[in-house]
Amino acid sequence: MIPDLPNLAPDCLRAPAIPELPRASHPPRILLLYGSLRERSYSRFATLEAERLLRHFGCETRVFHAHGLPLPEDTGADHPKVQELRDQCLWSEGQVWTSPERHGAMTGVMKAQIDWIPLALGAIRPTQGRTLAVMQVSGGSQSFNAVNQMRVLGRWMRMLTIPNQSSVAKAYQEFDETGRMRPSSYYDRIVDVMEELVKFTLLTRDLSAFLTDRYSERREAAAKLEERMNLKAAT
Repeated sequence: MIPDLPNLAPDCLRAPAIPELPRASHPPRILLLYGSLRERSYSRFATLEAERLLRHFGCETRVFHAHGLPLPEDTGADHPKVQELRDQCLWSEGQVWTSPERHGAMTGVMKAQIDWIPLALGAIRPTQGRTLAVMQVSGGSQSFNAVNQMRVLGRWMRMLTIPNQSSVAKAYQEFDETGRMRPSSYYDRIVDVMEELVKFTLLTRDLSAFLTDRYSERREAAAKLEERMNLKAAT
């Protein structure tokens, strides 16, 4: 027992110190999700602009298209689109979430994708420790409702959400007929956000397990192990 900290389990306590780890050399792996199924989807256009920038910065990217993804709990997790989404989450080291703002909130399409991603798959956490950038597009004046909601979800999914974000107002004015974004301060902000995402991913991806190692979970695991040992001893 530690006299000044009697509630602690000393065997489960570790003083934080940056470990010596080899640095990965492969390109950062970034998954991009967007929250619209419309044919002319401004959230998809913004996502594809973000993907072009990420590739320019040397990343490997995948964009998940939610067409055919069922509503959460409307079918089992063995559905092919659900498996595709979960596999891509496990593959990723960072993610970009882009949603339209509809009725002052993120869309159901965006939320459904996030709801299909569990906090844990057995002993594996598909999102824990991964970096996250959030963006939104709006049909009217600039708003931050959707990005604020996605920040809450990113924290809930135990992701490292970067400080910067993008909100594109009157998105119908910001993209040309082919879906490419016109030069503007909104475009410059997306460049800033993707640049920052790559930096945070490079800095944290090798330290993900270290950053998300928790005293409470170590203590819980130790208690379960002790319980199993006691059961074995009793039999």
